[in-house]
Amino acid sequence: MRTRSVRTASPSATPVDPELGPDPLPRRHAVFAVVALALFMSSIDQTIVATALNAIQTDLHAELTWSGWTITVYSLGAIIAMPMCGKLGDHFGRKRVFVIGICVFTLASLACGFVNDIYLLVVLRAVQAFGGGAFMPSATGIVAEHFGRHRDRAVGMFTSIFPIGGIIGPILGGVIVTWFGWRTIFLVNVPIGVLLLVLAHLLITESPRRETGRIDVGGLALLATLMLATMYGLTNLDRGVTSPWFLGPELVALGAAYVFVRHTMRHASPFIPLRLLAGRGFGTMNLLNILFGGAAIGFAALVPLYAEKRFHLDPLEAGTLLTARAIGMICIAALAVLTLRRLGHRIPMAVGFTTLVGGLVLMAVPPPDGMSGYVWLSISAGVTGIGMGMSVPASNNAGLQLAPDQIASIAGLRGMFRQSGAIIAVSVTTAVLANSANPALAQAHAFVVLAVLLLAAVPLLFTLPEHRGSW
Repeated sequence: MRTRSVRTASPSATPVDPELGPDPLPRRHAVFAVVALALFMSSIDQTIVATALNAIQTDLHAELTWSGWTITVYSLGAIIAMPMCGKLGDHFGRKRVFVIGICVFTLASLACGFVNDIYLLVVLRAVQAFGGGAFMPSATGIVAEHFGRHRDRAVGMFTSIFPIGGIIGPILGGVIVTWFGWRTIFLVNVPIGVLLLVLAHLLITESPRRETGRIDVGGLALLATLMLATMYGLTNLDRGVTSPWFLGPELVALGAAYVFVRHTMRHASPFIPLRLLAGRGFGTMNLLNILFGGAAIGFAALVPLYAEKRFHLDPLEAGTLLTARAIGMICIAALAVLTLRRLGHRIPMAVGFTTLVGGLVLMAVPPPDGMSGYVWLSISAGVTGIGMGMSVPASNNAGLQLAPDQIASIAGLRGMFRQSGAIIAVSVTTAVLANSANPALAQAHAFVVLAVLLLAAVPLLFTLPEHRGSW
């Protein structure tokens, strides 16, 4: 017979029933609101800086390439931070890592708001990314601990947070830069960060520390080197495959990959066990996350450029196309979460991936006679949003239920592979466009290639272990 945990006086010390989560229900919702606010703040920071690039370049007398690195370095930092913070969260406790992430993100934001040198700003954006990258894996673990058997639905609802941030980020950035200056886009994070620290202390229960030996610092360093070198090389792919800026980092990445695998196989307690990379179910999920990241996240970065080049839309119209995608995603995601336990993971992912493929193909072909390019692209983007809304809640949970004791680590790896897929898709596509006589048509072909790759991966879904009900 299960006995209910007795509540202590301190909220941070409240024991958690693994089946039900802590009572009462309103507190669980409050915990979800806290981690959702952190994820929302992080998602906004991925897009809000884009509206300030011109102001940053002018104010700091910087080259455009270095101004652009304020965005690129954030993605690279998050790719490294997510698996690292996921592992640390499983080892030291998810609340500790979440709180440290808030502190790092907030302090880095404060420093970014007062910086007067573009090179220092790029470094601080990397530090900020490490704080932001800690949110997703630690938040996933926190929600799983507090929601008990309802954790699958809570984790699935994370789907709606990032598209909302993607919508608000550019709009909010434009307003802030216009009325208050570019520094405010960083300083606005400070009061939010302080609020999150207070709420996290009051509401979030600390998970027990797992005694798994010392942290594998060598494995961590090798993985960070591998990912940073790979992604940095890909961002320079537009210089050509024979460029030392591409070949050098990729050779370093190959060497780091070889040493990382050997190190992991020999270490008693490796930083990332090989079974989480290539074990039963995990290898397939990691591949699917790379492809999904390219088709969904990378797609978002490419659509405005495509709309401007092929259909001659102005930047504002092109930017609002992503709103159509986000609306489609948000509307469907809530329904998809409710069907998870009945349908399992395979069917929603298969239907969602196929719908996403359809949206990519529609994006690539000309609109019907009499229909404007803007309306056609809006419909196409909305279709891709529906596909994402169908598939993401299931794919968020598919890997987690394979190893519920390592939720944060798996969530961190999932984020790493998706962001890596996005960078690969954007880097390869922009390299092709730079060497194409007709960039708009070349980008249409790129959408078709993404669609074909994602469609070819659909049969892999049926090799995943199926799971229905809560986990």
